[in-house]
Amino acid sequence: MTTMTQHAAGMFCWAQVGTTDPEAAKNFYGGLFGWTYEDHDVQGMTITTIKKNGRDVGNLYRLSPEQKAGDQPSWIPFVAVDSADATATQVEASGGKVLMKPNDVDDKGRFAFCQDPTTAFFSLWQARNKPGAGIVNEPGSMCWNELITDDAKKAGAFYSKVFGWTGKPKPNPRVEYTVFSKDGAEVAGMIQATPEMHLTHPYWMTYFAVEDCDASAAKVRQLGGKVQMEPTDIPEIGRFAVVTDPQGAWFSIIAMKDGRT
Repeated sequence: MTTMTQHAAGMFCWAQVGTTDPEAAKNFYGGLFGWTYEDHDVQGMTITTIKKNGRDVGNLYRLSPEQKAGDQPSWIPFVAVDSADATATQVEASGGKVLMKPNDVDDKGRFAFCQDPTTAFFSLWQARNKPGAGIVNEPGSMCWNELITDDAKKAGAFYSKVFGWTGKPKPNPRVEYTVFSKDGAEVAGMIQATPEMHLTHPYWMTYFAVEDCDASAAKVRQLGGKVQMEPTDIPEIGRFAVVTDPQGAWFSIIAMKDGRT
């Protein structure tokens, strides 16, 4: 099991889903990934910690009435930072927006909610007593994040300035693909959207590892979700599918080749 006690600055460390129906979402993801849940009161709001084999995976929460009016259910990934305040300042200086200024979450850490210059959402996490996900790269846990954007050049420059990521093109016959790295470790991917994708807005796609992509895609349908892109092989990497939960949140599932993470 790939357990984590800390996440290096500049690496994705957490993910949370905002939904219109928390109980239905719990049933769906519990059936798909075997997740269990713990509800907590955070500043008068119920936040559910998602767990896999006793380790924290992410959060689930109900979208507020105000959020429902403009935001659809979605997964938002968090990037680990040394200082949420300093990084939020850098986000704005680099052309992004800080939609929620840095705030403390009890003694767990400090976060900020941001938007890059191409309008994709992401969050910052400055850990204190809570480092982030306690398990990654294992079935039922986060294993990758990928930006789908209509301006890869602008987005790439932004993330390089804010997090010190280095972008490197990766050969792909279907799309223009970039892999971001930080201190020699791969961080995330980026796709330049094509007209055929009919992109409505740039966004970060969170990937969760599974043992069998085809079986998990079938399970998505059985549990009331939708398979937006059928299981597809990625040479030398694995087999993935793009799906949505019953409330409409997008995410991907991937079975890594030969059990690699």
